[in-house]
Amino acid sequence: MGQYLPIVVLTILVILFGVLSFVASGLLAPRRPNTAKEAPYECGIVPSKEPPERFPVSFYVIAMLFIMFDIEIIFIYPYAVDHEFLGTYGLIEMLAFSAVFFVAFVYVVARGALDWGPLQRYKPLHDIASAQVPSTPNPRTTIRRVGHEGRRSEEVTAA
Repeated sequence: MGQYLPIVVLTILVILFGVLSFVASGLLAPRRPNTAKEAPYECGIVPSKEPPERFPVSFYVIAMLFIMFDIEIIFIYPYAVDHEFLGTYGLIEMLAFSAVFFVAFVYVVARGALDWGPLQRYKPLHDIASAQVPSTPNPRTTIRRVGHEGRRSEEVTAA
C-alpha cells in the first residue's frame, strides 16, 4: 500500500487545486455583466436569428470516422516500423483491430452516414447515350472557351 501513497496524495492535491481554483474564481472575479458579454459569439458574427434547423448529426459521424482512421494509423505504425519484434501476435492483433474497424465502417456507410445533400436519381446508361448533344456550340452558353480571348466572334464560332 505504501507504494501507492504518492499517487493517492497527488490525486487529492489535484482535486483540491481544481476545487479551490473554481471557488477563488467565483469569489474574486469581477461581476460587470452587459449585453456584449452575454451575446453569443462565433467568428465575429453576431447571429441575427435562430438557425432554421438543427446541426446535422452526420457531421459528428464523419468526425468520429476521421478519429477512428487516425487511431487505426497510430495502431498500425508500430507494426510497420518493427514487425519483426512484434511477430505473428502483432500481426493478428493489427488484423483483428482492422477487421473490427472495417465492419464498423461498412455499417456506417450502409446506414447512409456519408450521404450528404438531397437524394440524386441516376439515369440508366441507355438514357444518357440517347440524349441529344448539340454539335455546334450555342453562343449563349455558359461554357468558357479557353484560348479564344481577344478573337473576333465569327472566328470563335467557326473554330
